[in-house]
Amino acid sequence: MDRKLKHLDFIQAVINRLSTNSFLLKGWSVVLISALFALSANESNIKFILLAYFPAIAFWALDGYFLALERSYRSLYEKVRIIHTNDIDFSMDTREVQNNFIDWAKAAISKTLIIFHGALIGSILIVMLIQM
Repeated sequence: MDRKLKHLDFIQAVINRLSTNSFLLKGWSVVLISALFALSANESNIKFILLAYFPAIAFWALDGYFLALERSYRSLYEKVRIIHTNDIDFSMDTREVQNNFIDWAKAAISKTLIIFHGALIGSILIVMLIQM
């Protein structure tokens, strides 16, 4: 039983790191886009606002990737949770429980990511329209 608990602890640690990365990524995207807003207002240059779309979309894609990985490790956790203790091999391979592109696409268009990153892109659009 100790082997199974240790393996579950390893998987849970990865899940925690991925969720922390996602949280930090959201913070960095807000800071970077706000800085580009400040630059565009300071110099009245719309190019900085247009530049803000690139990190917004890149951070959205990366956040979707982290969420897809987190979901695959949650599935691995469930798989390890139900297997017999003697079959524990401490594998962290998620290939059996994930479908790379489809899982990433589902994660990227999840409700939480659409609301957060959609609001960022919407704010870029609004600021762009105000600056014009």
